[in-house]
Amino acid sequence: MTRSFKALPLGAMLILLSASCAKKEEPAKAEEKSDAKENVLFFDDFSVTTIDTANWTPRTDVFVNNEQQAYADSTATLYLDKNVAGAENGALVIQAHYSPGYLAENGKKYDFISGRMDSRGKKQFTYGSMAARMKMPPGSGYWPAFWALGAQGDWPECGEIDIMEYVGEPDWIGCALHGPGYYGDTHLVNKVYLEGTDVSEWHVYSVDWTKDSLLFKVDGKLFYRVTRPVVDNYGPWVFDKPHFLILNFALGGAYPAKINGVKTPYNGLPQSTVDDIRKGNAKVYVDWVKVTE
Repeated sequence: MTRSFKALPLGAMLILLSASCAKKEEPAKAEEKSDAKENVLFFDDFSVTTIDTANWTPRTDVFVNNEQQAYADSTATLYLDKNVAGAENGALVIQAHYSPGYLAENGKKYDFISGRMDSRGKKQFTYGSMAARMKMPPGSGYWPAFWALGAQGDWPECGEIDIMEYVGEPDWIGCALHGPGYYGDTHLVNKVYLEGTDVSEWHVYSVDWTKDSLLFKVDGKLFYRVTRPVVDNYGPWVFDKPHFLILNFALGGAYPAKINGVKTPYNGLPQSTVDDIRKGNAKVYVDWVKVTE
């Protein structure tokens, strides 16, 4: 269909152009207003020289899921780096190492060490938006995660919110909820494919947590919604009490092995990834962690 248009005087054209430009600025102003109202409950951008012990505690006493690493409280496994490309003010680095014969707290020897830290007893939250900007290494059998665990009671009654789990498939990440009646191979699990990008690029992984729902997002885009009625199909809703944050980098174990089917040389960890670890490439970067109301 064709239409005819009447020519406008130059002055009228300038007025129209000015009005058009003014309209284009409105969304930016609205976004600025929204940011100004953001109530930040917790923020750590790892911009200092050492990990802030007022926020985080390294953990070395966790041995679960047939994971192939021991967690070590060491500057080799948990440290800050001000020269990470793409990070705004430096980044937390969680690095795994090949360390044959490492004697762990449980009295067993491991061939790998890695890092894990949490905010238990220091920074705990009930409801809010929990987010982290992260970048992961490609490699089958890697299993880094950003998650929250209930501070009261035993697992799974305490409640677990897996905000981001990466198990070595570079084009997708997963999320999950665990609680009484829905744990292990839980019904409440989902994944999102990172179209046009992958986990080796920077992404913001987050969950918006309210008294009746959990909304999982990547880069602000919703990919999974879990509501209280949905949870009630499987067991009681236990996401109404304080949770603390966890950042960790596991190697192999039950979940990666389920995905890649690898049994040797390590459960869920193929030789190619072992070689990558030995070359010093097994690094998870965290630009910042933020919790808002």
